[in-house]
Amino acid sequence: MEIVNLVRLVAGTLLIAVGVLVFIIETVGVFRYKYTLDRMHFSGMGDTLGLLSLTAGAIIINGINFTGFKLVLVLVFFWFTSPVSSHLISRLVTDTDERLKDNCEEKDEQ
Repeated sequence: MEIVNLVRLVAGTLLIAVGVLVFIIETVGVFRYKYTLDRMHFSGMGDTLGLLSLTAGAIIINGINFTGFKLVLVLVFFWFTSPVSSHLISRLVTDTDERLKDNCEEKDEQ
């Protein structure tokens, strides 16, 4: 039984470390880009993977119980609210930015 607990601890710790690494890379990417839509895309992708890794690591360490179920609910809540808020902010940027064509490429539709 000790081996199983050790494997759970190592797997959960690795997933949490991956999640933290994803958040660090996301933060660097957000400060690297200048345009708002680029920053939002980078942070949105990083949030999705980072939250999944952190939550999965916490569930594995904690075990399958009621606390793990609550962590899954938190993950689902963030996965539903993050794209909605990103979409609303991007709509605001595209509606109010006078220099939108300078920062974005337009592709010809055929």
